[in-house]
Amino acid sequence: MSYRLPFLFLYLLISSGISLQAQISTNTEIGNTGFSKERLNRYDQFLKGEVKNGRLPGAVSYIVRKGETVHEASYGYRSLTEKSSMEQNDIFHLMSMTKPIVTAAFMMLYEEGHFFLTDPVSKYLPQFKDLKVSTDVNAGIDGPKEPANKEITIHHILTHTAGFSHGLGGTKLDNAIANALYRQPQANIESRVNTLVSLPLIGQPGEQWYYSASPDVLALLIEHFSGMTVADFLQKRIFDPLEMRDTGYNIKKGSQERWVPVHNKNEKGEMVTSAQQLPVEGNTVFGGTHGLFSTAADYMKFCRMMLNKGAWEGKRYLSPKTIDIMTMNQVGDLYEADGQGFGLGFGVTTDVAESKSLGSVGQYYWSGAYSTFFFIDPKEELIAILMTQVQPYNNYYGTIMRQFVYQSLID
Repeated sequence: MSYRLPFLFLYLLISSGISLQAQISTNTEIGNTGFSKERLNRYDQFLKGEVKNGRLPGAVSYIVRKGETVHEASYGYRSLTEKSSMEQNDIFHLMSMTKPIVTAAFMMLYEEGHFFLTDPVSKYLPQFKDLKVSTDVNAGIDGPKEPANKEITIHHILTHTAGFSHGLGGTKLDNAIANALYRQPQANIESRVNTLVSLPLIGQPGEQWYYSASPDVLALLIEHFSGMTVADFLQKRIFDPLEMRDTGYNIKKGSQERWVPVHNKNEKGEMVTSAQQLPVEGNTVFGGTHGLFSTAADYMKFCRMMLNKGAWEGKRYLSPKTIDIMTMNQVGDLYEADGQGFGLGFGVTTDVAESKSLGSVGQYYWSGAYSTFFFIDPKEELIAILMTQVQPYNNYYGTIMRQFVYQSLID
């Protein structure tokens, strides 16, 4: 009779409607998100270890899938000098994570019919006529030049293919551009754009992808088309409707205690609060390249609107078709990262195998110079944000964030 007992047990198990797989899922998943608690704990322990070992001062993580919060945590210190604990609602310099927000704002004006993507920028900003291109970037500003062989278009500006630079390339010309744009005083965004166009381009328009200050041009065009400052336009069209209360070019007096200063390693290799900090108030250059402050929670609202095809909580910000064109590769093979392309304001994954990393085709993302990172995966209905404040920039934390997040996804 004993040989019948296993069959009897199996019969009772099946007839009761329970399966071993269901028991495993119940024990390991976070709600209905498809995330494994045990696997996501690897990410949690990693971030705690980075803080403990002095590689990060502190960090905030925020992950949402299918509309449910998967992970929301803070680690370490807001400021190593003050030993103040990092909180979930602390305020970070977004740096280049400003770019996607300003691009989205600019595309709202596109939807209102103010311009075509193929328009030359000089149609609206005459200073973009007759630009010069360096023929030797290692010779600096005063090196040989030739005339631009075509006009810079709005599409060139949106895709970093205009031939402008951010001053990060390390050439003599890049160094001069960085000095002129960011180390010399600028009164407003028009002043900075006028400085940009007074400098030689690093290449002919449309012939290369080169990370650049082009989003500052978008900011000036927003002012041209809307008749408002960029700060006011963003406040009216994005921040107020999305209830992004802690996002802007300046931090309100009553919120400045939540500001996270940038950190770096000193000569001994110890992580410390940087001696030099960007101002948190009094900023008047409302740029498209950088400049915004925000929290992980505020930025998540922007990301959820994007993931939801331009709508959020009953209000539409952009058309689904506009989101589509923003998040598809617009630059062919010019973007040189394996398996990646570039859309309008976002990097885009085009081939997962070529990328040599976990992810999905159609994932879009960007990061900021003080080590803030995000990605949006429409296929998985997934958003992940990681914010810290460390310089110099290194994409290590953005890359490993994706690795930890995707390995936690089991359904």
